[in-house]
Amino acid sequence: MPSVVDHYAQHLGPVYTWMAGGLQSALERGAGEIDALDLPPTAGATAVDLGAGFGMHAIPLARRGYTVVAIDSCAPLLDDLRRQSSGLNVEVIDGDMLAFGRYLNSRPRLILCMGDTLTHLPDKPAVSRLIADAAAALTAGGHLVVSFRDYTIALTGDQRFIPVRSDAQRIFTCFLEYSATQVTVHDLLHERDQQQWKLQVSSYNKLRLAPEWVISEFELAGFAVRREAGLSGMVRLVGLRL
Repeated sequence: MPSVVDHYAQHLGPVYTWMAGGLQSALERGAGEIDALDLPPTAGATAVDLGAGFGMHAIPLARRGYTVVAIDSCAPLLDDLRRQSSGLNVEVIDGDMLAFGRYLNSRPRLILCMGDTLTHLPDKPAVSRLIADAAAALTAGGHLVVSFRDYTIALTGDQRFIPVRSDAQRIFTCFLEYSATQVTVHDLLHERDQQQWKLQVSSYNKLRLAPEWVISEFELAGFAVRREAGLSGMVRLVGLRL
């Protein structure tokens, strides 16, 4: 089975912006999510976007005056981010988000890990380490914000087939299989080539993270945490570093 990095590089990356509804629509949703956090004004402060992708949150943050360190490992998405963030204060990093500390020149006021990125980590100890490292890196009064899907309740039967997006040239569907600690996501992409449809299939694993467990890890790291409804049915946790 491909790693998360390979799955994105070879399968999801080239169509991910399309999957998200197109660039402008995605940036508007990202900006709305940033506004919904109701964070205090911090012009010039550093924000770190882990799993930044094409910049759904990094670009709105930069437009609001943050200096953004945007970290991802998917080259096609980072290329998109570089193009779209031209003229903005965004440093684009091709790297491991678990090692985000090595890319920082100052203590951040905000760290984001949005869009189900948290479930891409290899195991729960890695999640714990990310949260603890974020607490150590943030300034007092800073925030760690994560969003992720709750896969703890397994879908069954036909519910495991999830239509993502389709148009005249593409159809994207995913199929889920569950194990004790992970869910295997099979991504099926049909693309029209002249008069024929071609199918590409790739799979990768995500963690099944219980929101209550993630909240407990926030609290162990010294955060006061609140739970909110995120985009597209995700859980959003906002941690304040005390």
